[in-house]
Amino acid sequence: MSARGFTWRAQRLLAAAGLLGACLAAQAGATEGSAAPGTGTVSMMVVGDIMLEDGPSQAMRRGQDPFAGFATLFKEADIRIGNLECVVATIGSPEDDKPNVFRVPPSTLKYVKRHFDAVGLANNHSGDYGPQAFAQMLGLLKKAGLGVYGGGLNLTEAHTPWIVERKGLRVAILGYDEFQPRSFEADTDRPGVAWSEDAQVVRDIKAARSRWKADVVIPIMHWGWEDPVSNARQRQLARTMIDAGADAVIGGHPHQVQDAERYKGKPIFYSLGNFVFDGFSDPVNNRGWALRLELDKTGVRNVEVHVAQIGPRGLPKPAGTVAGP
Repeated sequence: MSARGFTWRAQRLLAAAGLLGACLAAQAGATEGSAAPGTGTVSMMVVGDIMLEDGPSQAMRRGQDPFAGFATLFKEADIRIGNLECVVATIGSPEDDKPNVFRVPPSTLKYVKRHFDAVGLANNHSGDYGPQAFAQMLGLLKKAGLGVYGGGLNLTEAHTPWIVERKGLRVAILGYDEFQPRSFEADTDRPGVAWSEDAQVVRDIKAARSRWKADVVIPIMHWGWEDPVSNARQRQLARTMIDAGADAVIGGHPHQVQDAERYKGKPIFYSLGNFVFDGFSDPVNNRGWALRLELDKTGVRNVEVHVAQIGPRGLPKPAGTVAGP
């Protein structure tokens, strides 16, 4: 997007955050990587909720990498993404009447950048400190060279897919939240997240094919209740997205692993559970899934499900594999 694509209010928010220049310079395009001659199989790692406050933040202050347990798996993958469920900012005020708010300093991005190519912002915590902090976070992520999906400086950006090319394969990642508060949603002149509405989601998936020329389209959802099994709404929307052209659907938010299945041959993971997350005592909340997907122009060729066992300070370690759908 050119400088003209910024609304006046978004410019003012970025100016307040001290990052307008950096963000304008970063608007050359949403595509990362470059196409190589021919198309091969591309591997992608996808993990669940990443909340870097408390135990993980203390570890980073001591120089400990919270993602170190999965470093080898990340390094071996062509694309690495995960849901960033906290605000990375130095400004803003906590949202009123919200019982849990999370914010971490920009220094944490050193470790995120080491292992990830892009992060999702479509969740119920990325707006915890208001739109100015959200705008600052966008600028910090871009400055760090990290892609973003499910959030933006305005409504259009929030619904624009993150496009990445590897080995000639063009992959589009979309992100949506449908867990309150909806006040975190982006607007025409307000930074925020992409909210999930069926008709818009269908349009976005189809646009990823037609406008953005994606070979593979994967929406990442923040949805559901804190239950071990997906609900009727999750199942309905997952099928709607695959009917619209999605190659897989991957979800999070329930803070525990939920069921997985295939629909029309396409994998659906309703919740990967937590990945880096402190504050839970129940075993079900301290076990998550890290997916390794093998992609080609036909979609998802293969899935490996790696178990993440989360320690008492919120840091994960590999704990074997389980069968996928």
